[in-house]
Amino acid sequence: MTPKRRLYRGRDPARAHSIAELRAMAARRLPNFCFEYLEGGADDELTLAHNRRAFDELLLLPRTLVNVSRCELAVSLFGEPIAMPAVIAPTGFNGLLTHEGDRLLAEAARAAGIPFCQSMVSTLALEEIAATGVRHWMQIYPFKDRANLDAVLRRAERAGVEAIVLTTDAAVFGNREWDRRNYRAPMKLSARNLIDVALHPRWVADVLVPHGVPRFRNLGDALPPGQDSARNAATFLAAQMDPSLTWDEVRRLRRQWPRKLLVKGVLLAEDALRAQAAGADGVIVSNHGGRQLDTAPVPIAQLAAVRAAVGAEMTVIVDSGLRRGSDFVKARALGADAAMSGRATLYGLAAAGGPGAGRALEILRAEMARTLGLIGCPQMAAVDARFVGAAEREPWLAREHGKFVTT
Repeated sequence: MTPKRRLYRGRDPARAHSIAELRAMAARRLPNFCFEYLEGGADDELTLAHNRRAFDELLLLPRTLVNVSRCELAVSLFGEPIAMPAVIAPTGFNGLLTHEGDRLLAEAARAAGIPFCQSMVSTLALEEIAATGVRHWMQIYPFKDRANLDAVLRRAERAGVEAIVLTTDAAVFGNREWDRRNYRAPMKLSARNLIDVALHPRWVADVLVPHGVPRFRNLGDALPPGQDSARNAATFLAAQMDPSLTWDEVRRLRRQWPRKLLVKGVLLAEDALRAQAAGADGVIVSNHGGRQLDTAPVPIAQLAAVRAAVGAEMTVIVDSGLRRGSDFVKARALGADAAMSGRATLYGLAAAGGPGAGRALEILRAEMARTLGLIGCPQMAAVDARFVGAAEREPWLAREHGKFVTT
């Protein structure tokens, strides 16, 4: 009888062979409400599933008898080299996964030679992340009180932040039902989840004892003194999100911010052109990892059209659904300068802290190098549309872009 296949779920990240294995380790270590916060999507989670399936349905088209004895992953991003075409995406409240989670992610990114994009709702101050020496980007939300937002921008400029990333698809919060089911009232866990927390002593000792519930240290300019707790900050954020946001804010930020400016949440070529016209240096083609609008377009499916619209000069990054190094190769093939992933490194962080985050990036790097060798393309910078095709049963890409077809 063939033994049943099982993913490793222990504590040693070196024994994880894939991001899926780190996910299994994270699921064991985290209380249910934490894992649900990390894992969940909006409404029926259709977009969450579509994001992954779109990568699965893209075929890689290999060239054979090519010298791939040495494969080079480095590419250029904003005129500076990065070790592989990856950026750690902005994710909030990472201190809930492990103590000082954002610092551990930044250190892993620095060691891997890639940028780290810190969330505005980080549980560490941006100055602490800047001190790690990582190539530091800062994600911002459009607060109604622009004075609060401008204070964060001034701090970011003083700290040497390379790029500001304006998230535009969260002016109205998505409906994350499975996350909400863990609470009997806002920020108050249900009895079942309180019992579940008690059954995860390793997490409690790391996150809650002796530090207490993580606080939103990065919102110090926006919150009243002593009001940076999770509950107070959540109430503040809900009240401060501005549903009246327009392209005028991008133009205003362009006048204020002297360095790189990216617009995150673009899904249509017409909006990419608007971002370009408003002065943005780049766009991030994103549906917020399936956490905002359910049945939104899949970013990887929109990528080629966005690139064609804005031309070669504008920086284009894609996110949502990346779990394998081959996904980053596919993103490059369809026109992305680099790709962002949030959950992939968060699974590593949640599984084993800093070593787990580092292991996630090691896995992705090894998979990228292996993929280049297998497709017969020794340089990541040379990957283009010749190397991808659409599976016949999912002809969305072939239908819209005739050159991307199987042979």
